[in-house]
Amino acid sequence: MMHTRIFIFTTILLLCSAERHEYQERRRPEQVIEEMDSGFQQDSDSDPGAPKAEDMPTCLLCVCLSGSVYCEEVTPEMTKVPSLPKETAYLYARFNKITKIGNRDFDDMATLRRIDLTGNLIAEIEDGAFSKLPNLEELTLEDNRLAKLPLLPNKLVSINVNSNKLQTQGVKATAFKKLTGLAYLYLGNNELTAVPQLPESLQVVHLHNNKISTITDETFCKGNTSYYIRANLAEVRLEGNPLQLSEHPNSFICLQSLPIGWYN
Repeated sequence: MMHTRIFIFTTILLLCSAERHEYQERRRPEQVIEEMDSGFQQDSDSDPGAPKAEDMPTCLLCVCLSGSVYCEEVTPEMTKVPSLPKETAYLYARFNKITKIGNRDFDDMATLRRIDLTGNLIAEIEDGAFSKLPNLEELTLEDNRLAKLPLLPNKLVSINVNSNKLQTQGVKATAFKKLTGLAYLYLGNNELTAVPQLPESLQVVHLHNNKISTITDETFCKGNTSYYIRANLAEVRLEGNPLQLSEHPNSFICLQSLPIGWYN
C-alpha cells in the first residue's frame, strides 16, 4: 500500500513538471522578456527608497568642474534648478524636465555668467528670478514652453529664446531696449506679432517663423532721417512671417544688408 502511494505521488509530480515545461516551451521569447521587464519595473516602482534628484548633492548628480556645473539629461529626472556651489559661473542644465524657475533659484549667485536651460519644460519664470545676477551675460532658454519673459539683467550680451511659445503681450516692448550691451537676440519660432524695441548694440536679431505681419520705418531705422546708419546690426532674419518685405523699402534703409525674408 505504501509503495502504491509513493508511485502515485511521484507520477503526479512528473506530470506537473512536464506540463510546466510544455507551457514554458509554448511561450514566445518576447513574452518571456515582457514578463521579466514587468517584474523588474514593479520592483523599481515599488522601491520607496529610490533617490530623487532634489534629494541628491548637486555635484554627485551633476559634474562640477572649475566653476562650471553640467547637469545634462540627469537620471533620476531633474524637475527644478539644483542648488549650486557658490563659485558657479557657468550652468548647463540642458535636456531635463525643469518646469519652472522661481525667484529664489539663483539666490546669492552673483558669480553666474552663463545659464543654459535648453530643452526643458519651462513654462513659467518668476519676474525676480534673474534680477540678482549682476554678471549674467548669456541666457539660453531655447526649446521650452515660455509664453512670456521675466525681467532681464542689464549686462546680458546674448539671449536665446528660440522655439518657445512667446506672445507679444508676454514680451514688453522695452524688454530689450535697456540692455545696452546686448549683441545677440534670438526670438525665432515663436508666436510674436510685433517686433519689440531693439537696442543700438544689437549685431544679430532672429525673428523668423513668428506671426509678424507689419513693421514700420522705425522698427530698425529712424524714419525721420535718411542719414542714420545702423552700423552694428549685421544680420536680421524675418523669413517665415506673414510679411512681404518689398512693401517696406524704407524700413531697412539704415541697414548694411537686407534682412533674410520674402521679397516677392
